[in-house]
Amino acid sequence: MSILETVREDIETVFAKDPAAKNVWEVICCYPGLHAIWLHRLAHYLWQHKLLFLGRLVSHVSRWLTGVEIHPGARIGRRFFIDHGMGVVIGETAEIGDDALFYQGVVLGGTSLEKRKRHPTVGNNVVIGAGAVVLGAITIGDNAKIGAGSVVVRSVAPGATVVGVPARVAGRPEPRRSADLEHGSLPDPVVNAISQVLAQQSQLQERVRQLERALTRLQPTGVLVSTRPPSASTQELTARIGEALREVIDPEAGISVVDLGLIQSIEVTGEQVTVGVYIATPECPFLEYLLEQIRRKVQAVNGIETVEVKVLQRPEVRGTRWSSDLQKTVVTAGEHEGAAG
Repeated sequence: MSILETVREDIETVFAKDPAAKNVWEVICCYPGLHAIWLHRLAHYLWQHKLLFLGRLVSHVSRWLTGVEIHPGARIGRRFFIDHGMGVVIGETAEIGDDALFYQGVVLGGTSLEKRKRHPTVGNNVVIGAGAVVLGAITIGDNAKIGAGSVVVRSVAPGATVVGVPARVAGRPEPRRSADLEHGSLPDPVVNAISQVLAQQSQLQERVRQLERALTRLQPTGVLVSTRPPSASTQELTARIGEALREVIDPEAGISVVDLGLIQSIEVTGEQVTVGVYIATPECPFLEYLLEQIRRKVQAVNGIETVEVKVLQRPEVRGTRWSSDLQKTVVTAGEHEGAAG
């Protein structure tokens, strides 16, 4: 490709990868990431022709002008774009494929003092989020995505998404990816692992509860008998349910769902209970765990046969008062029990 065709392609790449770009003159004059790439091509040309000092000098001037430091020895493919640019560092033996997208603060660093390949190799169509650090002579496969703030020290498979410190694979690799990097929707492998452990713990608790119920119904002869408790008032059942729900802890907040105000309503109709729960973030990874824990805790209350847990789309009007009302009900019931004792 000629120099003019390369410049045109670079400008088109900016429009394709940055929705904030408005016109050609803005892109040419106001995009430091683009300036850094153009200056790097000049520095790399000098470096390849053994003009090492001039190559480093151009690289240094580029760093001063753009805030992006690219060693003249680094090899960069076509349609590479650095969004915002400030703080990006690319080492001498780094290699970057075509259509890669870097955000501000990305570092491709080395982990060795030996004069050999010591920086990452980044494949085609790779997206690396803001502040991510990729260290060592590792390979980032084609179409991979690296979440913001991640520290990558191992090779990444093609199509995989990695997040965290150190970075771990989140989800199954996908062969083709768009250039977008939705940081808010990236999965968290640690949270996913914890949620699976909590789900298994919840199942074990349910089995223990069933066994305890079966044992309480056994006479010494081994015959099952009915141990149905005497009917309780709606207020007493609500108090018991409130006490039971205090044992359900939100894993992310470490606070009871009652104190968090997630319990919006408790409706007791005979032996059936309907619990209204408001979750502000439906994408919560612990949602199923919380709902199952609420159902099991309520079902464990004597006198309750059927439990329905509803996820509310919006907090109820009385939702602000519900937690305090529930606390008063629980405290009052506790005082009555203490007085009876």
